[in-house]
Amino acid sequence: MNSGLLKIVPAIVLLFSVLLADAQEKTFKASCIAFYNLENLFDTIDDPNTNDAEFLPGGSNRWTTQRYEAKLANMSKVIAGIGSEMVKGGPSIIGVSEIENRSVLEDLVKTPALKNMGLQIVHFDSPDKRGVDVGLLYNPSVFKVVNATSNRVYMPDDSTWFTRDQLVVSGELDGELISIIVNHWPSRGNGPEYREAAAKLSRALSDSVARVNKNAKIFIMGDLNDDPTDKSVARFLGAKGKKEDVGNGDLFNPFWQLHRDGIGSLAYRDSWNLFDQIIISEPLLSEAGGNWKFYKAKIYSEKFLIQKDGPYAGYPFRTFAGGAYAGGYSDHFPTYVFLIKEKN
Repeated sequence: MNSGLLKIVPAIVLLFSVLLADAQEKTFKASCIAFYNLENLFDTIDDPNTNDAEFLPGGSNRWTTQRYEAKLANMSKVIAGIGSEMVKGGPSIIGVSEIENRSVLEDLVKTPALKNMGLQIVHFDSPDKRGVDVGLLYNPSVFKVVNATSNRVYMPDDSTWFTRDQLVVSGELDGELISIIVNHWPSRGNGPEYREAAAKLSRALSDSVARVNKNAKIFIMGDLNDDPTDKSVARFLGAKGKKEDVGNGDLFNPFWQLHRDGIGSLAYRDSWNLFDQIIISEPLLSEAGGNWKFYKAKIYSEKFLIQKDGPYAGYPFRTFAGGAYAGGYSDHFPTYVFLIKEKN
């Protein structure tokens, strides 16, 4: 064997060992950002400005204080557990939909499972005819709100139509500026053009944030009532499913691959949809070092959230099923993403 090679090999091994030791010394901080459709979180109080008749003690759902409190306990159990495989103490930020008002969120964050987190609320009333809104819960020890706005979806040819406003919240996550856009797009009972209008607004809001800061870290989350491959998401919002296709100014949908693999967040007529998505801006893919970077996207589908028997076995275990009270959680599974950044 060449004697020169004998001298080089140990040097290469030594260099590799040094690099490996250096890599092993790196430590990372993780954060969890989530979204959850709470499936008709209504209180028991009659509100003349809300279409809440069925969610009253004398309504068709017999929505009593006992049932309302059971719903709050179920929702808080889920929220407290999201992301626990990597972070403790619950998500830093949770976007929510299908809430009647701010009051139900105030009741939610006071539940035993959540009260120690000290969650704060961002909420605006929406003009939705059903009376449901979107909102944001956040842990103030790690996220500081800087600005929040509520933004209306309009249909030029239908002035009598209203849906949920889109909530934009900007703030500092562990000192780094991010923006969250919380959505609940129009239902599939409306034509696709209604969801396309919502998608256009989400994109315009995202672009507006990015014009101020080209490296803006943006999360577009919500129940979009469309899958990642539908036109509203893929074309009008412009969310791309493959990292290699994402360029400057683009959006990446980490739930595209999960949908392609047949994984969903809700079931209908024995098939799965993935309406609940968290879409991110390109800087969350490219940033490194001490800045937040996207790590992983997941669906929270623990066994206790799944209907065990009956005609809806295998579906999300919901509050009402087939018109009867089931005492479950929601007809949607929560979705969430992990962010990581290297500690200095």
